Amino acid sequence: MNIAKLVETRSVDDIISCETSCTMRDAVTILAEKRIGALPVMQDGEVVGIFSERDVIYRLANEGAVCLDRKLGDVMTSPAITTETSKKVDDALGLMTRRRIRHLPVVEKGRMCGFVSIGDLVKSRMDEVEQEAQAMREYIRT
Repeated sequence: MNIAKLVETRSVDDIISCETSCTMRDAVTILAEKRIGALPVMQDGEVVGIFSERDVIYRLANEGAVCLDRKLGDVMTSPAITTETSKKVDDALGLMTRRRIRHLPVVEKGRMCGFVSIGDLVKSRMDEVEQEAQAMREYIRT
């Protein structure tokens, strides 16, 4: 399965993101309220970085609470590692494993059209394996 199939039923308008001018404090509030682990960080309609729980922990450990007033443009992980709609789920999983990340913006022609987590990809892969196993069981039975 490719990434396009995974995000085809999702609306880009449902993606929760922040601008580079957003403060870390505001972004942390969004992460907590929405119970999510990361936000794509946007500038002029393009994904320029990712802000995640890890960014919060690293900044707090190194700078203390004063970092909460910094702009996301200064504290995000950048550049954003992305995937394209044409990529296979397995390729995206491999990328996430190699880069030790848990969220990927999905881009097409330079614009974000989706946002997937490692949980989304693992679930998709598990569903695919289960369908294959069911087909094999049916084949053996007949």
